[in-house]
Amino acid sequence: MTASFTEGPSDPTVQPVPASVVEKVDAADSTLHNPQRAVLSLGANLGNRLETLQGAVDALEDTPGVRIKAVSPVYETEPWGVEPGSQPSYFNAVVLLKTTLPPDSLLERAHAVEEAFHRVRDERWGARTIDVDIVSYADLISDDPVLTLPHPRAHERAFVLAPWLDVDPEAQLPGRGAVAELLADVTRTGVTPRADLELRLPE
Repeated sequence: MTASFTEGPSDPTVQPVPASVVEKVDAADSTLHNPQRAVLSLGANLGNRLETLQGAVDALEDTPGVRIKAVSPVYETEPWGVEPGSQPSYFNAVVLLKTTLPPDSLLERAHAVEEAFHRVRDERWGARTIDVDIVSYADLISDDPVLTLPHPRAHERAFVLAPWLDVDPEAQLPGRGAVAELLADVTRTGVTPRADLELRLPE
């Protein structure tokens, strides 16, 4: 496992990954041929939000050709694009993974996870049981309307940048620069770390 994934910032709410888990993850990497790094953002504001996020993490790990490398702390976030108080708040997290799946197959898997948790796409900015977005895939930059990479709004979303920085302090958003610098330029209002909540790295 990359050292930067396990060291993290000085924030006491960010716990290092146990060495035993690191060994298991690194051993699992040997089953992947020429894997690429990808960053996924998870969000949920309906139902049991923490349980759903954990279920999404576990489902991604169960995907052939995918190995979860790190799971961020949980943040609670006010919904975007809607009237204040009109929806429950979100729980958000970021997952770092290695994968041999091409981007379009990874997107299909992300949508399958959403469907498994009954994600409904009735309206933009609507409440949802789970949202699984590909933030970046290797250093790929693409304006494909089906899968734009990196995610076209990731650079302005503290609920993506903050948890990502927690687990990878040297993170770079392709075409945009250092995540730390991007986060410094956006507001964290309404984006609150939840030190009392934790997502488990799959064993």
